[in-house]
Amino acid sequence: MAVPTRPARQTNTIITDRVRFERPVPGDLYSAGMIAIDMHFHTTHSDSLVTVRDALGQARSLGIGLSITDHNQISGVMEAEEINPGVPLIPGIEVSAADGPHILLYFYSCPDLEEFYTLHIEPYKRESPYQAIKLTTPEILDRSSGFRCIRAAAHPYGYLLLNRGVGRCMDQAVLPDGIIREFDAAEVICGSMNRSGNLKAAQLAECHQLGMVGGSDGHLLFDLGSVLTVARAGSIGEFLDSISERNNFLIGREKNALEKGLTGTAVMTRFLPYTLPSLAIHYEQNLPRIKRIWDRAGIAWNKRRRF
Repeated sequence: MAVPTRPARQTNTIITDRVRFERPVPGDLYSAGMIAIDMHFHTTHSDSLVTVRDALGQARSLGIGLSITDHNQISGVMEAEEINPGVPLIPGIEVSAADGPHILLYFYSCPDLEEFYTLHIEPYKRESPYQAIKLTTPEILDRSSGFRCIRAAAHPYGYLLLNRGVGRCMDQAVLPDGIIREFDAAEVICGSMNRSGNLKAAQLAECHQLGMVGGSDGHLLFDLGSVLTVARAGSIGEFLDSISERNNFLIGREKNALEKGLTGTAVMTRFLPYTLPSLAIHYEQNLPRIKRIWDRAGIAWNKRRRF
């Protein structure tokens, strides 16, 4: 289905005809012949408290599809395939790059995802399994280029003070501006981001003619389905094609402060066993930024001394 696009309109609820910031009504989308999928959801196979079976049951009750995108892990996807839940499933993974950004990869088939994971992710995981692997963003993009998949920049302007998005890394000169052109899509509505970050992500996608995806970034069951990627498609392959062809649309809303607080608490409990290696990774990733801040402070101080 071709979705008409007009110049971006800067309001707090809509930026283009393909991005709507409002609560989804899955029944209406289903009645219109659409497939609606939450493209960013985590399970107990990474840093969530939600089992695969519960996530699938909730998706079935809502009448939506699901992409399980656990951090650096695919065992949740494989479990979902074995259960065969009768809901649309997109094989996915969220990879945490060594230089900061998170990258969402959506595969056309589980065997392709499994091969990619075995060759290019599993050997490079670190002691903190849900944190950054040993490959950088360019390396992950290069290694995934030989597979049939959609490569999306997750929450391009997240999170907080951390470089967890490609857009933020480009703004801070951690990555070159041209890196965004290596992606097929950007996550334009991420349920865990704030509105301003998502609006910037929409502008980034529009500026570079990228596909758009949206997902709840859910870690708790009530998150599921709060953000949906929607298209008229007869198969998962056609659905993914609609993203790269820019024929899909997004509808959803961000979490409120209470929901974000509950999510943060839940995620924290999953990282506790890996506290020390996680802190080491945070230090490594932030060292270049700390050095730049220190150098700028030194330059400013020397200028003051001259005068």
